Amino acid sequence: MYKRTYLKTLAKRILEPRSFIQVIFGPRQVGKTTMVTQLLKDTRLPNLYETADAVVVDQSLWISQVWERARMLLKAAEAQEFLLIIDEIQKIENWSEYIKREWDQDTRENVNIKVVLLGSSRMLLQKGLTESMAGRFETNYLGHWSLSEMQDAFGWSAAQYIYYGGYPGAVSLINDENRWKNYIKDALIETSISKDIIMLTRIDKPALLKRLFELGTLYSGQILSFTKIMGQLLDAGNSTTLAHYLQLLSECWLLGGLEKYTGDIIRKRSSSPKFQAYNNALLSAQMNNTFKNLVISPEKWGRLVESAVGAHLINHAVTGKYNVGYWREGGSEVDFVLEKEGKVIGLEVKSGAKGGTSGMKVFHEKFRPNKLLLVGTGGIPYEEFLKIDPTGLF
Repeated sequence: MYKRTYLKTLAKRILEPRSFIQVIFGPRQVGKTTMVTQLLKDTRLPNLYETADAVVVDQSLWISQVWERARMLLKAAEAQEFLLIIDEIQKIENWSEYIKREWDQDTRENVNIKVVLLGSSRMLLQKGLTESMAGRFETNYLGHWSLSEMQDAFGWSAAQYIYYGGYPGAVSLINDENRWKNYIKDALIETSISKDIIMLTRIDKPALLKRLFELGTLYSGQILSFTKIMGQLLDAGNSTTLAHYLQLLSECWLLGGLEKYTGDIIRKRSSSPKFQAYNNALLSAQMNNTFKNLVISPEKWGRLVESAVGAHLINHAVTGKYNVGYWREGGSEVDFVLEKEGKVIGLEVKSGAKGGTSGMKVFHEKFRPNKLLLVGTGGIPYEEFLKIDPTGLF
């Protein structure tokens, strides 16, 4: 079974003296549970794995019961240390308060239980960590699979990755595209929206949230104002509601809204968003087209390539600690603008169907970025760019 590089980092931290709770977060179906299963097979520590996925949300005492069982197993094993893993922790109401209480009790009583928490909702996890867990945890982001990983694990081509995205669980279904699309829509999209957003957050207009996701992914890589897309939404509400829903979708690594780069934070945050899917599978699964037809359609394929590059950039931004935006002024545009510690990189994606790169010249004259990069025709082949860690560009 393929082992992601994150496993080595986690295994190393588990061997260290008990200091921090290890929190693993990331999208659904990228292998978080698989990774800890691999960890448990490789470790000699006595352990306990539990999941909160089927626990009623208000049963916060469940955490205390699980923890007490871990203490009993540690004592029965007559071991020096124990590993407790709790999956889907964000499903438990006030989970951070209970985790803090149990962890602090073990610290006071010198009980050596090491803890790993897993979750798929960044918003709920970060809220709990910020409120109660300061100084007690380390985060580990397990993101969408990269082109390199899909090639190493399944022998995929760059074209397959651009269309089918990076969900390993769906690999066996790609020879039947209708079945593959149904899996992505039912097991990934619907489950993520229903369980990670609607079930855990107050949503007054769930149908609007779902429709925003559908439209946003279909327009992945394009700049649209909320005012403009309201005409395509039933019961659209207002732009504030749409912006809030887009933020929730981004917190679950489904759909993001890139902001316009201007060098001015206020204007930046009031700009029209550039929609960006976190995984191209979320886009392809909703298209009324096939892989064979799209790969020979330069214009449509070019849009998929740009979306794949954007997804690559925003997924690495979580660990790379850089910002991703876009720039447009008049008829000039740069597809992506990366910012980190005062450094700026302009990046244009060019396929055979796109026009020139005059926007890069205007952008350079206006902002004097540290780098300007062209990905695709005449520049870095997208097959190569999708294999690098963009953080290394700074």
